[in-house]
Amino acid sequence: MELVALLSTGKGTWSQVAGLLNHGDWDRVILVGNEFSKKFSTAKDHDFIEYKSHRLVDLKEELEKKFKGKIKGTEVALSIASGDGREHMALISALLSLPVGVRFTALTKQGIVMI
Repeated sequence: MELVALLSTGKGTWSQVAGLLNHGDWDRVILVGNEFSKKFSTAKDHDFIEYKSHRLVDLKEELEKKFKGKIKGTEVALSIASGDGREHMALISALLSLPVGVRFTALTKQGIVMI
């Protein structure tokens, strides 16, 4: 399964994404974030989708265009532990518009769970 993870704001949220990358066996990893998010460091192979829009509808449309042709399966593991509601809504809406199903994914003490 492909992992799509939002890299944004929130104390400690990048470590959640790093944990998912390090403990998961992903077919592909797509990280989504703004210019600041490029500072995220990982040795794992991944694609990075940078967004520039700030308004909800513009952000959704920008992400939808940038995701076209990148998702190979019919569903993705999605991490939105990082970010705010506007980013979450835009990202989820963009993925569903492709269309692709989402399985919300988190790293817990018991390992990776899909909720």
